[in-house]
Amino acid sequence: MLKVVTPLVPLLLAASMLLGGNGLQATVLSLRGANEGFSTAMIGLLGTGYFTGYILGCFVNPWLVRQVGHIRVFAALAALVAAATLGFLLWIEPWFWFALRVLAGFCFAGLFAVMESWLHAAAGNENRARVFSIYRVVDLTCVASGQFLMPLFGVEGFLIFIVMAMLTCLSVIPVSLFDRSGPSLPEGFHVNPRRIWLISPIACIGCIAIGLTNTGFRLISPLHVQAIGFDLTQIATFLSAAIFGAALFQFPLGHMSDRLDRRVALMIACSGAALAAFFLAFAPPVPSYVYAGSFFYGALSLPLYALLAAHAYDRASRGDFVTLAAGLSFFFSLGAMVGPLAASLSFQLGGGRGLFGFLGGVQLLLTAIAGYRLVVRPEKLTQAQAGS
Repeated sequence: MLKVVTPLVPLLLAASMLLGGNGLQATVLSLRGANEGFSTAMIGLLGTGYFTGYILGCFVNPWLVRQVGHIRVFAALAALVAAATLGFLLWIEPWFWFALRVLAGFCFAGLFAVMESWLHAAAGNENRARVFSIYRVVDLTCVASGQFLMPLFGVEGFLIFIVMAMLTCLSVIPVSLFDRSGPSLPEGFHVNPRRIWLISPIACIGCIAIGLTNTGFRLISPLHVQAIGFDLTQIATFLSAAIFGAALFQFPLGHMSDRLDRRVALMIACSGAALAAFFLAFAPPVPSYVYAGSFFYGALSLPLYALLAAHAYDRASRGDFVTLAAGLSFFFSLGAMVGPLAASLSFQLGGGRGLFGFLGGVQLLLTAIAGYRLVVRPEKLTQAQAGS
């Protein structure tokens, strides 16, 4: 494992800054938008805008990688993200923010595709979930730590936006100057959802489901804990509990996925996430209960993308890695476009119980679908099949 991971250290360092800033931005915009008088539905639409751009990026960015390579695409898209982050300060108006979130989503579709294809090209089927889990642990740890920049700088004013833009700019340095481990250029540059579906139906369905739940949780749950009286530090702690939980459970779940059928690991994680969501739906507004529920929900729901991605990459050829990364992002984005709006509507209709009931229901549905796929296609992929 050490031999595989060492060449990827510059990429992981870049990811820590880039993704930490991106995770903080979603929370800041939700809270700042509420303070500026944006409706809950409009805050949900900001999430929809992000993933509208994300879907566009899934189709365009693999072509860009094919034309100029991974490092140049990474640098160009990171520069656009930094500019968009500062753009939120120019005009505090909902539809202008919506347009900037579309741009940010477009850019991050390419940034994620570059980083994830880079990682999967360095891994084999025997350690893919663990390599990707390391990436996710770095990502989640930095996102969780970054939440505490909110009480330090506040969500009002301009300082927090400057900090986020600086993190994005700094992420370009390790990849541009130190990383020479990039994968070969993709053989094709278009997203083919049908082909990706044939590779792994459960990965496609699962990405839609976690798009619904992850974005709903990240964007709307801060409004819930703010509504029950939590201050900025407590909101940051609530979100960080979920993300630290994911960071702690990511590698064990990845290890279990490498040892067992990945669909079994998916069923275990999804059913646990559903229980944690239902606990949050009925937990009293006491910090210790809310933090505990957030920890276990994040621990079991946020790592799911790594399990689904590993399941799909097991069945793909190396020439498909960039387009598969973009394709899985496409399916995730389909769910993520709907997730913030569905979660905001659930919150408006039923408060915290409506929000977490919606999240838990989706997790239970994904558990059932994974169980069905295990029955109709019971065999686990073998190394011989993987190489064919």
